[in-house]
Amino acid sequence: MPSLRRIRYKLARAADDFAQFTADVIYDRRHGRGAEVMATFLHCLSYLFSGMVQLRWYLYEHRILRNKPLGCMVVVVGNLTVGGTGKTPVVEKIARTLTERGRKVAILSRGYKSKKEPLPKKLWRKLSHGEEAPPKIVSDGETVLLDSEVAGDEPYMLAKNLPGVVVLCDKNRVKAGSFAIRRFGCDTLILDDGFQYLPLKGRLNLLLVDKTNPFGNQHLLPRGILREPIKHLSRASYIFLTKSDGTRDEALLELIREHNPKAEIIECAHKPQYLQAVDGGARLPLETLQGAKIGAFSGIASPESFESMLRAFGAEIRYNQRFLDHHRFTRYEIERLYRKAGQADLDMIVTTEKDAVRLFDDIRPPVPVYYLRLEIDILSGEEDFEGATERICRPRTQEPSITRAPWPESPNGA
Repeated sequence: MPSLRRIRYKLARAADDFAQFTADVIYDRRHGRGAEVMATFLHCLSYLFSGMVQLRWYLYEHRILRNKPLGCMVVVVGNLTVGGTGKTPVVEKIARTLTERGRKVAILSRGYKSKKEPLPKKLWRKLSHGEEAPPKIVSDGETVLLDSEVAGDEPYMLAKNLPGVVVLCDKNRVKAGSFAIRRFGCDTLILDDGFQYLPLKGRLNLLLVDKTNPFGNQHLLPRGILREPIKHLSRASYIFLTKSDGTRDEALLELIREHNPKAEIIECAHKPQYLQAVDGGARLPLETLQGAKIGAFSGIASPESFESMLRAFGAEIRYNQRFLDHHRFTRYEIERLYRKAGQADLDMIVTTEKDAVRLFDDIRPPVPVYYLRLEIDILSGEEDFEGATERICRPRTQEPSITRAPWPESPNGA
C-alpha cells in the first residue's frame, strides 16, 4: 500500500502539473485541442482583469484613491509582466551602489509566498492591542534575522547579499516605508516589484523589460503575462532591457519609444560569475562546467534561460527537473530529486541561487550541489545608470524633509 507521504506527493504533483499546463498555455508553449480550450477560457478572464486594472487606475488618477508620499526618495523597481525579468539582481545592484554612495537604503518587499502570520495570532493582536503587526524585519542592515520560508526567497537573498541594507517585508509598503524611516533612519526606499503598487508614490520609476520575451503574447493576465497594458511604459523614468546579448532590437526600441519617447534605456545582461556550493563551501570557476555531467533543477519563471546558460558553458545536462516559479520544495521532492540524480552518474547538481535557499540542510545529496551566481552587467547606457544614481544621491538639502508620521498607520494596502 502506498505511503501517505507518497499519496500526498502524487496529489500535489497532479496539482502542479495542471498549474504547469496552464503556465505553458499562457506562455504559448503548449499546443493542441486542450490548450486551445484553456486559452479561450483564459482569454475571457483577461477581459475581466483588464476592466479591474483600468478601474483601479481611474480611481488613483482622479484622486478618488490617494497615494501616500513619505517625504524621502522612493525608487520603484518593477515590470509590466509577471516573473522572469531578472529583477532581484537589478535591485541588488541598485541597492549596493546607493549604499556605497552614502545613502541609508531600505528595500521594501511584499514577501511573495512568505510565511503568513497565523490567523488566531492576527485576530488576538487586533483584539488585544488594536494595531497591525509591524513589518517583518528580514535584515536590520547588520544581521539577517529571518530565513527564506518566513521572509520569502528574494527578500532573504537580498538580505544575505547586501550588508548595510535594511530589508522589510509587508504587503502594505506605505506602512513598511514609514517604519524604515522611523526605526532605521532610512533616507532611500527601494520598492521591490512595486510598479503596480499605487498607494506609495515613487519619485523614480525603473521598469524592467525582458529582452528575450518583452511582453509575451501581449495579452493581459491570465491569457498572457502582462499585469497592465503596454502603453503604461509611459510611466517609466528609466527602462532596463534585461537578459540582453548586446544586439540592437529595432522593433522593441520602436515600440518602447512609441509609448515613452523620453525614458533613458539601459541594456544589461545577467552575467554568470561562479558556482557556489549550497552548503557554503567551495566556490568553483565557471570553467568547471566544461564537459561536466550535471543534474539541473529550478523553480523559476523562465527555466530555459538558466538551462541555456549551463549548456553555453559546456555542461551536459543528464537530469533536469522543472518546478513552478517560487515552488516551496517538500522533503519528499528533494529526496526523490537527489535519488533520481544519483542514478544518472553525475559530477554535480546545479540550481539557481533563488532555489538554493529553499533546500534542506540535513538531506545529503549523492554529489555536490551548487548554485549559479549571477550579477548584472551594464552593456549600454552606463552613463544613464550613473545619471540615475546621481539623481538619487544628490545633496539631501535639495530633498524635502523626511515626514515623521506616527506609526503604526493604516493607509491603503495592496
